[in-house]
Amino acid sequence: MISRAPLSRATQRVLRTPSTRVPSNCRTLASAKPSGYNYQTGEVNGIKFASRDLPGPTTQLAVVARAGTRYQLYPGFAEGLEKFAFKSTTKRSSLRITREAELLGAELFAYHSRENLVVGAKFLREDLPYFTELLGEVVSKTRFTRHELHEEVIRVIKLNQKAILGRTSDMVTNSAHSIAFHRGLGTVLHPTSSVPITRYLQEDDLASFSRAAYAKPNFSVVANGANHEEMSKWVGEFFNDSPAAAPKDIPPIEAKPSRYFGGEERISHDGGNNMILAFPGSGAYTGGHYKPEIAVLSSLLGGQSYIKWSPGFSLLARATAAQTQANVVTRNLSYSDAGLLTISMSGNARHIREASEAIVEILKAISGGDIAKDDIRKAIANAKFRTLEAGQNAGTGLELTGAGLVQTGKPSQLDGIAEAIEGVTEDAVKKLLPELSDAPLRNNPAYRPREEEKWISDSPNGR
Repeated sequence: MISRAPLSRATQRVLRTPSTRVPSNCRTLASAKPSGYNYQTGEVNGIKFASRDLPGPTTQLAVVARAGTRYQLYPGFAEGLEKFAFKSTTKRSSLRITREAELLGAELFAYHSRENLVVGAKFLREDLPYFTELLGEVVSKTRFTRHELHEEVIRVIKLNQKAILGRTSDMVTNSAHSIAFHRGLGTVLHPTSSVPITRYLQEDDLASFSRAAYAKPNFSVVANGANHEEMSKWVGEFFNDSPAAAPKDIPPIEAKPSRYFGGEERISHDGGNNMILAFPGSGAYTGGHYKPEIAVLSSLLGGQSYIKWSPGFSLLARATAAQTQANVVTRNLSYSDAGLLTISMSGNARHIREASEAIVEILKAISGGDIAKDDIRKAIANAKFRTLEAGQNAGTGLELTGAGLVQTGKPSQLDGIAEAIEGVTEDAVKKLLPELSDAPLRNNPAYRPREEEKWISDSPNGR
């Protein structure tokens, strides 16, 4: 039997001895480039596609179309097109699509955001040809029948309208977008119960909108867990029937550049207490309005702890620690040409009021440059991790990359995002909040900088 005392002394000597050599099989804390998660891109027959060949037995494939609420012709069109995904096509009935997907053990999904419509499937890797063909049918051969519209699509939309009435968090998020952007990104994500959708949703009009949304310049195909050469082969074969351009008799799918306005709104509701503060945020990495310092500021403000048994390092988590019945979350909602940095609060009304007062004091302190260097270093590390984790997620990466290919031809690459966040400086973060606070004024045509205002007041003729 081995004596415990000699073993303990030997262990202590090893721990006290400084090690100058690092074993070859030991990882260090140096930054590793996530190149394995980068997308390969290509174009075949006018259709942009991207894939990353992740190891594993499953594949996730999606069509990402520029057909979100920002681009819809009439209220409810984006949701109507989403609900018609995997309904009857000219080759398959909706029942057959359902049964075949079940036999292959797959999962079908469809959703829309403010800018994109995403239709896709998750399946075993060897079934890539079948599901590429199926998505090609959804894009170009959906029938848009009257009975499916009235018996299934509109019925589900109306049920969703009732569900939204009880989700106060969704209501305040929609309100924040509406006040911030008015039109375009300010369009509500789902039509409210006051919108007479039956006046707008007609099968012929939805079919016309689909021909514009699924025109080759307006959508891309993205896959996780698929070989790039195979993707090129099957996309080229099964998406040939997509129109090369939107029909001329349909308004083009485009939107004016987003502009931040700002404002205030109060909504009476007995379903819960919510409050949201919103500032101009960062656009997506694939666009020309990406600001990595916004991601750092979002982590710096925070509100939630990611470390068990700790309130967290974030400024808002520490400032609102006493308001235990208020949940505070900071997020950046990014879009192609704009973003919205939001601080949302929910919970007990009194605690929300107290938390909001503490948050205002924190924002004032940041505007004055009162930020510890250690907090900024932690925020940079956390922002890098959160962004890479989201990009590594299959679903998030599909939409970001697909939208980037459609908008700018640029995929969402994790190594580029990581390098941008690592390059954020302390001064950039300190200068950011005063700029965000002045955004509504700068977007007002009557606004002039303070120096110019002083010059006007000192001039003899007032000009």
